[in-house]
Amino acid sequence: MFQHTGSRVASFAVFILGVSGNLLSQQTPGTVILKEGTDVKLKFAEDVSSKTATLDDPVTLSLDEDLKVGDVVVVKAGAKAYAIVSNTKKAGMMGKGGELNIRLDYLKADSVKIKLRGTKARQGEDKTTSAIVLTVLLGPVGLIKHGKDIEVKTGTPLTAFIADDTSLPSAP
Repeated sequence: MFQHTGSRVASFAVFILGVSGNLLSQQTPGTVILKEGTDVKLKFAEDVSSKTATLDDPVTLSLDEDLKVGDVVVVKAGAKAYAIVSNTKKAGMMGKGGELNIRLDYLKADSVKIKLRGTKARQGEDKTTSAIVLTVLLGPVGLIKHGKDIEVKTGTPLTAFIADDTSLPSAP
């Protein structure tokens, strides 16, 4: 009795392995798999500033160079990528620098949205030390010293990463 059950379990296991192996290895002709963790070279398509940006503002980027899997181009340079402002603070008094954080969302490849991961965070030049020194030397006038806002100019590079394995048609 145990031998019969054992052979059924073994047969079932072989069947499952065979089916899953076929699903994992099948790739339709004309498509490629863009692997999770692949570097994506982007650049800002617009100026962004901690002085003017607000929480949840959309940020547009563009693909700086063709995205390839091996020698196959899957997304051409110039494709749009999108991010969201996730934190922003204007430069403040006492020399406090501005802050600007964005959360990458996706790269658009024709009708496919390729999820991206990675964040870009910068802090403005913090002049707290110089503001304190000015306060000591000049009295309350030193409190007027202002930190710098973050200014990200169009064309500034940013490296992101593919968030999940994605099946894509190869570009013509």
